Amino acid sequence: MRVALFQFGERLPEYDVPVLNERAVRAAAGILFAPALLTFMQALQNGNFQPTRIFVIAFLIDFTIRLFVNPLLAPTMILGQWIVNGQQPEWVGAPQKRFAWGIGFALAIAMFFLMVIGHVVGPINMLVCGTCLLLLFFETSFGICIGCKIYNMLPGARAQLCPGGACEIPVNAPPAIDVRRGAVLAAFAVAMIAVVALLDRRPVRSVFYVAPKAGASAAEEAARCTPPAFARAIGHEETWKRHNNCL
Repeated sequence: MRVALFQFGERLPEYDVPVLNERAVRAAAGILFAPALLTFMQALQNGNFQPTRIFVIAFLIDFTIRLFVNPLLAPTMILGQWIVNGQQPEWVGAPQKRFAWGIGFALAIAMFFLMVIGHVVGPINMLVCGTCLLLLFFETSFGICIGCKIYNMLPGARAQLCPGGACEIPVNAPPAIDVRRGAVLAAFAVAMIAVVALLDRRPVRSVFYVAPKAGASAAEEAARCTPPAFARAIGHEETWKRHNNCL
């Protein structure tokens, strides 16, 4: 099938609006979510922001192609479509996806100027990255497009062909969780709280734990309790010292 260079969504005769294959969209979100989470953890745990900068550039390029050229030509959408190629397409409305991806594009622009251009390191980076992760996670795990829901709140905007027929579900639909299922969830939550309380009674050491040496001099103890570069880079000196019995 020949793909037009500049086009947002496919025009199918049975639908009134341009459509996208939701299966490919979710696969593309999962492809982005994995490196986004890995680079986020690298920055958080090791103070290494270089992988995040590389990911931000890739993310920005991908979303620029999605919005201003053709989603079918975006690298992650190409991979996503290839992965789900043997599955029946689930067609969803393209207009709400364009709005949702516009939010992702705005976040990518912000991260590009903060991290790649300005080399800014701070809570604002984590907030923007965390927002991207949340949007990608809901899309790929639950098929819930948060941006599309925001689109539905705009005056005069009404999403069509939502994933799973969500646009057509009546407001008075029966709840998804009944009493028995709610009881199972409550019992599971109580059990996990008990597990956390039990494990908290046992000492936990960091994987970077440095055991004190018997009979160590003051100089040796001071050297042992000097936080490594990664802990200083992310502002975790006190946490590192607490994990290594240095406080």
